[in-house]
Amino acid sequence: MPVFPRLSFVLLICLAAFPAQAADVPGHACLSKAEQRAAVASHKAIPLAKALEARTRVRHGDLVRAQLCQDGDKLVYVLTLFGRSGKVITATVDAASGEPVSAR
Repeated sequence: MPVFPRLSFVLLICLAAFPAQAADVPGHACLSKAEQRAAVASHKAIPLAKALEARTRVRHGDLVRAQLCQDGDKLVYVLTLFGRSGKVITATVDAASGEPVSAR
């Protein structure tokens, strides 16, 4: 089997498994789409595009999923990335400032 179809198959299997894992972000209460729009409109959170700029300072990878969630008294973007090494990375970015909070 050529490399490209094999890699595509592996990526498809990996991505198919993520919705079940990423649906519930432990320790965070994630906002609905309407709540996300309201948070950005009221300047409680920066737009997702600006938060994605911050992810390059955390780790490089392709975005699989992004969620705006409540973490205690602040909002954070929880980003699920598919790293260059083939590993899944979860990065947390402060939604108010765009600064990376954590990556694992």
